[in-house]
Formats: sequence, C-alpha cells, structure tokens
Amino acid sequence: MSDARVHLTPSGPPETILDPEPPQAVAALAAALAQPDDAKRDAVAQVVARFPRFLDGWARLGQLARDDAEAYAAFRVGYHRGLDRLRQNGWRGSGYVRWTHEVNRGFLRSLAGLQATAAAIGEHDEDERCLLFLHQLDPSWPPACLEG
Repeated sequence: MSDARVHLTPSGPPETILDPEPPQAVAALAAALAQPDDAKRDAVAQVVARFPRFLDGWARLGQLARDDAEAYAAFRVGYHRGLDRLRQNGWRGSGYVRWTHEVNRGFLRSLAGLQATAAAIGEHDEDERCLLFLHQLDPSWPPACLEG
C-alpha cells in the first residue's frame, strides 16, 4: 500500500488522487463508447468484464443501463471498488477526492450515479448519504459539466 498519492492541503484535510487506470482499459472504454448506441452498452459490459477494477467502466455501464436496477448495481460495484482503490492509495476515510483530477472521476461518477439511482428508486437515506459524501469528498460538487 502506498501513501504517495495522498497530499496535504494548506486549507485542510489531505487529498487522495487515485493511480491511473491501465492504458489498455482506457483505450477499450473509449472504443466501446464510440460504438453505435445500440451496441454501446454491451461493448462497455465487455470492458468491465475484462477489467473488473476499472472504475470509469462501471460508472459508464451504470449510465448505459437498461433500467434503474441494473444502473444501481453497476454504480454500486464502481463505488465499492472505488473505496477499495482509495484505501490502497492511502485514504483513511476522510479527506478530499476531487473531480479536478481525471483519475478520480470514475469513482465520483459511480458515487453520483448511485446517489441519483437511489433517489430514482426511492431509497432516500442512500440518496442523502451519497450526496453528503460527494460534498465531503469535493466541496465544489457538482462540477460544472454535471450541472443542469
């Protein structure tokens, strides 16, 4: 386990930056997302089957899900895998995990998707918990690209 990716900030808690995803996984996801709409979900599912620790793959699979139950499951896998990866990078249950770092976005997309899907299925306590967690991890949440 390495603490090298945890940085102290002058204004408060430490900041964790995840290790980069494998370049092959990033390339495979880009190719899958470039597929026609009717093939995209299955292509992304193949990426996460090949790279089950690839956080952005799970987040994108959740975004492409056929229904709320499938989305919830994919986002939850990405969220839990992300917690594991955060801990492997020195995160100790508190501190920032900011959107501004591209490598953190798969985890944050999974958590945001879990929050939105929990709201959609009426799991209000999970919705509120995830939204609070997002704001704790990145006080500027949501990033401009997700607003609206």
